[in-house]
Amino acid sequence: MLRAVCLIVLLGYAYGCGQPAVPPQLSSRVVGGEDAVAHSWPWQISLQTRRSGSWSHYCGGTLIAPQWVLTAAHCISSSMTYRVALGRQDVSEADEPGSVAVAVEKIIVHEDWDSYYIVNDIALVRLAEEVQETDTIRIACLPPADRILPNNYPCYVTGWGSMRTNGPLADILQQALLPVVDYETCSEWDWWGDLVYESMVCAGGDGVVSGCNGDSGGPLNCQRDDGLWEVDGIVSFGSSFGCNLKRKPTVFTRVSAYMDWINEKMSTN
Repeated sequence: MLRAVCLIVLLGYAYGCGQPAVPPQLSSRVVGGEDAVAHSWPWQISLQTRRSGSWSHYCGGTLIAPQWVLTAAHCISSSMTYRVALGRQDVSEADEPGSVAVAVEKIIVHEDWDSYYIVNDIALVRLAEEVQETDTIRIACLPPADRILPNNYPCYVTGWGSMRTNGPLADILQQALLPVVDYETCSEWDWWGDLVYESMVCAGGDGVVSGCNGDSGGPLNCQRDDGLWEVDGIVSFGSSFGCNLKRKPTVFTRVSAYMDWINEKMSTN
């Protein structure tokens, strides 16, 4: 199964997956933090919706193949029209150099998505055309099936979400170091308790840095031992009381739990 996924992902890409042309600076934050180095996360996309005649950022996502984007199910509504903006650093610039906007051909939401329990919060977006690899647009690697990251593994969340609780969305792409919190800890009663499942991964929870509104659907970027970057999580939910509460880490859909589903949907659609 994993070999089949890799063949789909790498088709047409000279550099393979998880290799940014511009290395990220691995010390920034999202909430109350700093801008990411321009185009250092070239698989980050902006899932945009059309409102009052213009397009605006709605959710994040990850380019995982020339024609496929991974995002969260809760970002998808049948009443909305979407497009995907790639190669963006500043989402306030409609014609940013190195960026493209592509129409959406098809959206596949997980069949067992449960908005009440926030379970199976994953969706695939098929683009209307394949995108070409550039220094500003590249794909992320996918993890091996069932990979479990160890506690405190250093990963980075990226997005254009709010930089503080109830604050405005960011124009410039932000990043934050979010160490993984293992399931045993995250499921303790004074953390997230029984609201988290083993198909999820938690990261953060130090009371300082987290994902926030507008980061939904975006990647949890984790670097492998060989230096390549893979998307191990999809921003799913956080505390309704704020974006950076202690012992309330950002909760991500664990991508490695859905590798069979991703592979099957990409190969049959």
